[in-house]
Amino acid sequence: MTLTVSIKPSVSNAMADLQKPQRHVIIWAASFGLGLFALAIAFGANWRAPALTLVGLSLGFVLFQSTFGFAGSFRAALVQGDFSGFRAQAFALAISSLIFFPLLNLGSVFGMPLNGFVTSIGVSFIFGAILFGIGMQIGGGCASGTLFSLGGGNMRLLVTLMFFIVGSAIGAAHLDFWRELPAFPATTTQDILGWPLALGVHLCLFAAVIKFAPRKSQGEQIAPKKTDTPFGLFGRPWSLLWGAVALGVLNGLTMVLAGRPWGETSGFTLWGSKIALHLGFDAASWPYWRGNPGPLFVNIFSDITTLMDFGIIIGATLAAALSGRFVLQLDWRGRSNLAACLGGLLMGYGARLSDGCNIGAYFSALASGSLSAWVWVAAAFIGSAIGIRLRPILNLA
Repeated sequence: MTLTVSIKPSVSNAMADLQKPQRHVIIWAASFGLGLFALAIAFGANWRAPALTLVGLSLGFVLFQSTFGFAGSFRAALVQGDFSGFRAQAFALAISSLIFFPLLNLGSVFGMPLNGFVTSIGVSFIFGAILFGIGMQIGGGCASGTLFSLGGGNMRLLVTLMFFIVGSAIGAAHLDFWRELPAFPATTTQDILGWPLALGVHLCLFAAVIKFAPRKSQGEQIAPKKTDTPFGLFGRPWSLLWGAVALGVLNGLTMVLAGRPWGETSGFTLWGSKIALHLGFDAASWPYWRGNPGPLFVNIFSDITTLMDFGIIIGATLAAALSGRFVLQLDWRGRSNLAACLGGLLMGYGARLSDGCNIGAYFSALASGSLSAWVWVAAAFIGSAIGIRLRPILNLA
């Protein structure tokens, strides 16, 4: 099935088209979703792999329906003073924390050990977060934004993703140098306060963000926007708050099924490292893989993060098609592509230095109680401020 870019004859016709489900794209996305599910069954170690594939599909669907991005939240806060995105993230973090904290205290569920994302704070961590902040402002999106925007038809993000993978592999090879730099031990608020009090502190901080963070009057609405679609809620755009609720629950479900929170960039590192291995590089000796090189030598679809990452792309495509918002966008301008390449490289390399992206090092780490997540946000703000200043140079609006 060939997808073509149609030119809308008028604004009114374009708006009418956006209300029509794109059935050929729905069939395409459903077919790929079923194929991915079959691969999860074939190569997954147990039933959790196909279950987490469905979670990944759901994450992509929710991210696109609510346009729940992170790079845009940093930019809106810095440029417009609008923290609506962070208010929604605080809501999602509150829900995830309510699930994570008691589970992490238990230590296991159904016999499976549970681990949060907890990282030490050091020179490499802070530098990596700054690099990631720069990259997400010029690359066109963060890790999750890259995946769901690509699913919605923005092919410029394919360039960003390709160089994200390259940057992740380079970072995996360079970790020995960065690990020798000064760093504090990994610590959580639970370690300091005990989990009940730590959870209370987290919820109070999230409530303060929700209550007092500046926002524009039109920034967010509780009810989903009304559009004429035969699929009801599944075909309508969602508000940020609806998206926050869904993402918080899905992150909790990921913890229960995978034994750890939602993450994305370890999948990119695996893809880049396997490519390097096939090109003749000894990727198994890289510091990132030195303790566990096994994933490099098995089918890529046995990796849960890979299944979820592909699921996000397909879920976003399905959401876009159901709401009639799938638009194949081809932007091959020189500076735009340069920005995508540079942004992807910086995000990939920065994610490895900071042990994650806006999801693994911030969203899931903060829900795990890691003190590093607060530092990551501050450093990513610095990087985002630099990236925003670079945007006009790279001819980005």
